[in-house]
Amino acid sequence: MSLPAFLCLLSFFEPAPVTVLTGRVLDPTGAPVAEAKLESGRRTLAYTDQAGQFRVVLPAGPVRFTVSRDGFAPHESELTLPSSGLRLADIELQLLSVVGQVTVTESPGYQVAGTASATRTATLLLNLPQSIAVVTQEQMRDQLMLSIGDVVRFVPGITAQQGEGNRDQLMIRGQNTTADFFVNGVRDDAEYFRDLYNLERVEALKGPNAMTFGRGGGGGVINRVTKEALDVPRYEVNLQAGAFGHRRASADVNRPLNRFAAFRLNALYENSRSFRQYFYLERAGLSPTLTLHLTPRTRAVLQYEFFRDHRFADRGVTSVAGLPASVPLRTFFGNPDESRARADVNLGSATVEHQAGRLNLRNRTLFGHYDRFYQNFVPGVVNAASQVSLSSYNNATARLNAFNQTDATYALETGPIRHTLLTGVEVGRQASDNLRLTGYFDGVETAVLAPLAQPTIFTPLAFRPNATDANNRVQTNLAAVYVQDQIELNRFVQVIAGVRVDRFDLQFASRRNADRLGRLDTLVSPRAGVVVKPVARMSLYANYSVSYLPSSGDQFASLTVITQQVKPEKFQNYETGLKFDWSRALSLTAAVFRLDRTNTRSIDPNDPTRIIQTGSQRTNGVELSLNGNLTRKWRLTGGYAYLDAFVVSATAAARAGAQVAQVPRHAFSVWNHYQLLPRLGAGLGLLNRSDMFAGIDNTVVLPAYTRADAAVFFALTERLRLQANVENLFDRRYYLNAHTNTNISPGFPRTIRIGLTARF
Repeated sequence: MSLPAFLCLLSFFEPAPVTVLTGRVLDPTGAPVAEAKLESGRRTLAYTDQAGQFRVVLPAGPVRFTVSRDGFAPHESELTLPSSGLRLADIELQLLSVVGQVTVTESPGYQVAGTASATRTATLLLNLPQSIAVVTQEQMRDQLMLSIGDVVRFVPGITAQQGEGNRDQLMIRGQNTTADFFVNGVRDDAEYFRDLYNLERVEALKGPNAMTFGRGGGGGVINRVTKEALDVPRYEVNLQAGAFGHRRASADVNRPLNRFAAFRLNALYENSRSFRQYFYLERAGLSPTLTLHLTPRTRAVLQYEFFRDHRFADRGVTSVAGLPASVPLRTFFGNPDESRARADVNLGSATVEHQAGRLNLRNRTLFGHYDRFYQNFVPGVVNAASQVSLSSYNNATARLNAFNQTDATYALETGPIRHTLLTGVEVGRQASDNLRLTGYFDGVETAVLAPLAQPTIFTPLAFRPNATDANNRVQTNLAAVYVQDQIELNRFVQVIAGVRVDRFDLQFASRRNADRLGRLDTLVSPRAGVVVKPVARMSLYANYSVSYLPSSGDQFASLTVITQQVKPEKFQNYETGLKFDWSRALSLTAAVFRLDRTNTRSIDPNDPTRIIQTGSQRTNGVELSLNGNLTRKWRLTGGYAYLDAFVVSATAAARAGAQVAQVPRHAFSVWNHYQLLPRLGAGLGLLNRSDMFAGIDNTVVLPAYTRADAAVFFALTERLRLQANVENLFDRRYYLNAHTNTNISPGFPRTIRIGLTARF
């Protein structure tokens, strides 16, 4: 510890008389300024809360301090504090004036100070009792990230799964999910591949988060934060091209219309190929946003997104003798003429927020329409004659989502204790139509054998329903209420406590056999956490939280007379950790946790025809992450995760003691960006993952691997940047993920991509 830091620590315990200084920080319109920093010398005293208020304990007597916030001119004050305490008049921060042209040579970086997603209130990450990873737009640009799978490679505790080649699917702290995806805090749970073109950042909130997000989220959730229209002009074009026919273009146009309104448009088009034979990808996106300042204290944000993703459906390669099959990486299993997937997504949202003194009101509405279809081939086991079994099916889903959230946040004090109270309600309705058809080869057989050496076939197919294929309509109705209190007992201790009650009503109708089934669940999800801050930039925390997953699964695609009687699965997370900000630009997070999953279905040992809920699963884990600027020239983000995820008591799918599939015991990642010269920068990244099982039966292993990535950045002019990224620099052969023992995705060989960014 440095001498100034040591002296700062000692100053907290000086036996001098102390007093309480309180006040509020506002902008020129009278709106509160959150996250403004109070400093005395080089010592950080406090940050303002959502209501712009601060409270700090100081020695009685003379004091000089500065209030600062990005985008505002600093405000300095000098006064003498009485022993009886003092409340200041409101401090008004003035906007920085533009006095000339400014050349920006440093990018915003990889670090953010806080988030409003974890608690529905703007809170510093340092004050949140859970592990949260934020991947910024700048990091996504530096690494030329294209997907959620790219993002989570650098998030400890999360691995991307194959998703049958047609959707985002993650393993978060040992919990498999296809539905724990949100956009601006609202559920976006349909199965499709999401893009990053219109995002400000991606937040990974780990551990059960039902208090904030509702059902599911057993291991955590992924929240996408979209770009909003701003009050300053911005024009940006991004072009990419690279190996294996990669071609992509995107644009970001932001324009103030007047002093009350601003408009922003993000657009995308991509037409790419891959190292995998026959693969193609065509996607397009259009996302307009309008921001309205209705009054000095009221703003509205209107957003819409049209997104289309059409691609080749690819389920990878099979396995032989417990390992991925030794076939060329480009080998496709099945009929390429009949393998395809598409998703057409329309999302419309409106957010209205009003500040009335200490009360903040926010209402969010989201409508989503999803039209999905995929038709694919499933590699099976290889027999003694080196022949692989192939089967096929297609699936169509149409879903309509409608959600509305209303939050009320109020800041108050009860004596020396400060509260940030939250109460809210959420209502939602989802309707899905599902249709699955089985492929019959030559119109007769549901499976065919092909030589492992030549598994690409062109046998004609006919698709029709079999006896169990889905043809149903599922409707869910949600009503939820939640309350939460963030309590600052003193400058050392903060507490957060809350509870959410969900009423989840599911109605299932089968068009195949005329079944009409339903289930109503009332889910009570508490959360409690404590944060201890021995110094201003360090926090020690402990947290307990609970989530539930209804018996219909995360996609509520079906319900049977058996699952209709089954209670929701329960997730309980116990977590403790440390967060430390070495500076405003560099932060460390360490977390130790235990996540228990109970009420899992198991086969009755006394009656194989019955299902009982005695199965359970546990994940014990450690996560470490470092993020920010080591120096003015050196940005870094990295992390390590140790995960031991196993079946505690037998489930319907696995024996007790089995390791959970797709969960590596060890995973490490680091990415460095170093500015060599004012116009020249370089990037270097490493990814290391220990081996993991492809399936829950623990018979097929995906071997461990280490991969190196590199990049070079060159500023041609102040507004034009050229970069070259190399993925898998040393051309290692590895297998990225899987869906089952016989659906394994090879990783990319050495791949070069060029990116050009132009700003106007």
